[in-house]
Amino acid sequence: MINTKKTVYFVRHGQSEHNVAPVFQAEDSPLSYHGNQQADLVAERASHLNFDALIASPLPRAKATAQAISNKTKKNIIFSDLFVERIKPKSINGKPYTDEIANKIWRQWEESMTTPGMRVEDGENYDDIIVRAKKALDYLLERPEKSILVVTHGYFLRTIVARVLLAESLNPAAFKNFHRAASIENTGITVLQYRDDFEQDHSWRLWTYNDHAHLAN
Repeated sequence: MINTKKTVYFVRHGQSEHNVAPVFQAEDSPLSYHGNQQADLVAERASHLNFDALIASPLPRAKATAQAISNKTKKNIIFSDLFVERIKPKSINGKPYTDEIANKIWRQWEESMTTPGMRVEDGENYDDIIVRAKKALDYLLERPEKSILVVTHGYFLRTIVARVLLAESLNPAAFKNFHRAASIENTGITVLQYRDDFEQDHSWRLWTYNDHAHLAN
């Protein structure tokens, strides 16, 4: 017999203006016109899901996506910094890819995301994001609701999935390979369940990954 204690629907935000611009995305980048359309589509999809709480990253692109879902489902939004995107050095936010200094900092920061102990300016690093992913999962598990929808960001969502799938075998090399091989569409839905079965005790399980059928023409 399967006993599911918690179901979490993760939604990546809609396309932002900086997702499609040749710049290092700034924290305040809003949804593009297409991103707003995607948000409306995933909101309609969410209206057919049974969830008790709506949680979102407070960054504008996630906030706007969550607001579209809130408008459709009448669920109030709970904002949490636990679900923001990986935090890049502020000095490169909004800078074009052609900016040589910003490009150099970005490459160093990318290296820090898979190198324990390495830090570049005020950016998040490997140690930070792995700890934050655990805190986010613990936070969700501790909440009283049995079903939750979370609007978050692509890299951080993949980090959560990597932590669930790889567990104690997660290391910098595996983390790097996972991010290189996995992708998530804007407004793609990923589902985790905290459940047990005949062979295993309760643990987080990946149930659905990057479902974006609502974007089909």
